[in-house]
Amino acid sequence: IKYISNPSEELQLIAIKRNENIIQWISSPSEKVQLVAVHQNGHSIEYIKNPSKEVQLAAIEKNGNAIQHIENPSEELQLIAVNQNGNAIQYIKNPSEKLQLIAVNQNGNAIQYINNPSKKVQLAAIIQNISAIQYIINPSEEIQLTAVNKNGYAIEYIKNPSEEIQLAAVEQHGFTIEYINNPSEKVQLAAVKQYKLAIRFIKSPSEKAQLITVNEDGLLIKYINDPPEEVQLAAVKQNINAIKYIKNPSEKVKLIAENITKP
Repeated sequence: IKYISNPSEELQLIAIKRNENIIQWISSPSEKVQLVAVHQNGHSIEYIKNPSKEVQLAAIEKNGNAIQHIENPSEELQLIAVNQNGNAIQYIKNPSEKLQLIAVNQNGNAIQYINNPSKKVQLAAIIQNISAIQYIINPSEEIQLTAVNKNGYAIEYIKNPSEEIQLAAVEQHGFTIEYINNPSEKVQLAAVKQYKLAIRFIKSPSEKAQLITVNEDGLLIKYINDPPEEVQLAAVKQNINAIKYIKNPSEKVKLIAENITKP
């Protein structure tokens, strides 16, 4: 189309429908042509000089991020943009709290593009997507607790969580202890009570945690390195087959196992 002088609107439309970005090669495209282009790809507005309000609106409705190509977008366009794509907030200067809330309600992770989000915005973000907490600088205990209460997996994104936060996470999903460094015995016990296989994710579990686990399922001793004799005994009493997972069982454990297997 760029080699045709004064192409008709019909030709322009044929070209645009094949590739919307061809609009950059068309001088003074009609509004109809512009609309066809942005309806196919909102970012095509980048190549349109002085687009009308209708064209801007069509582009934003197609892709909220297209707002980056619009100078001084109206509040109406900003609202439509973040409603369509929360991440569009990154292209809006000094967005109001109202806009921020709309953005994070559409996509919680959009909070990464907001400077100093209010508590209200932070809460809305993590309620929409718990992973949004990773983008909040120094989240308060309340924010952390809200996140893990919504989904224990949120603990993965929290640096140095308090014991209260850890407990809230493992009491919901025991295996989230995998994301906790050096959990206290209290946290370990809560985790294995909620999910017996949580023992797999605990380095150096306490003897109490080991006992709770093997009393539930003796075969789980296979996930415990160097279990003490008391744990070994509890395991074989719960399930005689646990003996095969114990390296160097004590004589007492061997004797108990033999007595259990006697007819």
